[in-house]
Amino acid sequence: MTYLAVSIFAKNEDEFSQQLDRAKGKGAEAVEIRADALTQPGVESVLKMVRAAQKAKLPVIVTCRDRKEGGFVEVEPSLRLAILREAIGAGAEFVDIEYANFKHSDTHSVLKATLEQSETKLILSCHNFNRPFEDLDILYESILAIYPDAIPKIVYKARHINDCFAAFDLLRNADRPLICFCMGVAGQISRILAKKLGAFLTFASLDDDSATAPGQIPVEQMKMFGWDRQDADTEIFGLIGNPVSHSLGPALYNTCFDAEKINAVYLPFLVEGDREEFNTFLNCVGERSKFGFGGFSVTLPHKTHALDYANQHGDYVDNLAEAIGAVNTLKIGFNGLLSAYNTDYAGAMDALVAATGGDRHDLHKTKVAAVGAGGVARAVVAGLADVAARVTIYNRTVSKAESLAKEFGCKFASIDELAQTKATILVNCTSLGMHPNTETSPVSDGVLHKDMIVFDTVYNPLETKLLKDAKAAGATTVNGAEMFIRQAMAQYKIYIGDEPDEDRMREAVYQRLNL
Repeated sequence: MTYLAVSIFAKNEDEFSQQLDRAKGKGAEAVEIRADALTQPGVESVLKMVRAAQKAKLPVIVTCRDRKEGGFVEVEPSLRLAILREAIGAGAEFVDIEYANFKHSDTHSVLKATLEQSETKLILSCHNFNRPFEDLDILYESILAIYPDAIPKIVYKARHINDCFAAFDLLRNADRPLICFCMGVAGQISRILAKKLGAFLTFASLDDDSATAPGQIPVEQMKMFGWDRQDADTEIFGLIGNPVSHSLGPALYNTCFDAEKINAVYLPFLVEGDREEFNTFLNCVGERSKFGFGGFSVTLPHKTHALDYANQHGDYVDNLAEAIGAVNTLKIGFNGLLSAYNTDYAGAMDALVAATGGDRHDLHKTKVAAVGAGGVARAVVAGLADVAARVTIYNRTVSKAESLAKEFGCKFASIDELAQTKATILVNCTSLGMHPNTETSPVSDGVLHKDMIVFDTVYNPLETKLLKDAKAAGATTVNGAEMFIRQAMAQYKIYIGDEPDEDRMREAVYQRLNL
């Protein structure tokens, strides 16, 4: 079993009792008592907390963390040792002490003697809050050498998501209970996938404001990421991009996986950097074909990187993705075979056609202003060019607009010239207006009018500033959720092989956006 443990940061016994009730109600499978967080750390207070957790029938981990390894307040070494010793005597399921401190002969002898008279398990911790450890295997073996019955806990700061793979490897190769994950936003997937990878436990917070370590995720969010259905055979899907925290993909796909009883999870994979970091990430995935990676959605800024990678290392690139020059869907098949597709094209065209009430060919010769020249713009412009719409691409960097226009036989102009547009359809293909920068818009005053259809490919928030302004001008509006849902339907079929439930997808997306 992998425990989902909630680390409780309480200043006193009453606060602990309240947080304990909340943790149990939210689905915690264990709780951690952070004695170093108490206003007045002491043995009696900790023992009362241990008994409260036992009454709540939740396994308890007692920790009095050294300030050097993340402790909240400075606690005398003798008091830290006394707290752990008495917690063992009270029947706490686990006590956690720093490996560096346990090596001291007096500490080692006292705790070892106490543990031998109990059923309490010892967790020996190592933390690096700045960077990965040099050699995880040696550290792991060193911990077990000093106390073979210990549960090693190795936690380090991930500078990039690619730093997580070393922790994954250690977990998969370990032949005994082990806790290993990465701190920071870049390390969050290592917390989420702990159960899939066979970790002894991982930590969650009660809510966004009560995290006790960098990158801790609220317990409810861990549940949304499919915690309850994870096992060694769970297939992994997710969104590669930067940023990814805004994405509705996890809510949409995990809702569908739950309803269809599909043993899979969909996660946000924050891949910072450019082509090199993206390629390294996919190389790391490819080297671990037995880990169960099933595929990825791809968003900014990696859609062209995905196409290039698939052409160099993949087994199949869809003709449409090749023509568009961007990939938003990667499927990993048997033995790591990689296939690449673009479902943005169909999503964008279907959303536009739904707004016009006709079919794609009704867009023939329609004047369209496409704002932006990135991956989304490529799919939108490709679709419009296919039906011979009269497209002008507007972009702040004119050379990018010119390059894209040449590929698809369109016109181009500087974003400053958008005020003179005579287009009847305007499509925002940039990320301007996306959460959290919701007060921005790619369009200046005076551009929008009542005879225009305004389509914003941004879907979070549901009604962007651009769409609010368009509605105020009397224009017909199309939100990005429609494109998102339609491209996700095509993506789902590529991943799973079956048609998705459109109503379920739509409900999941709109429910999330209207929270």
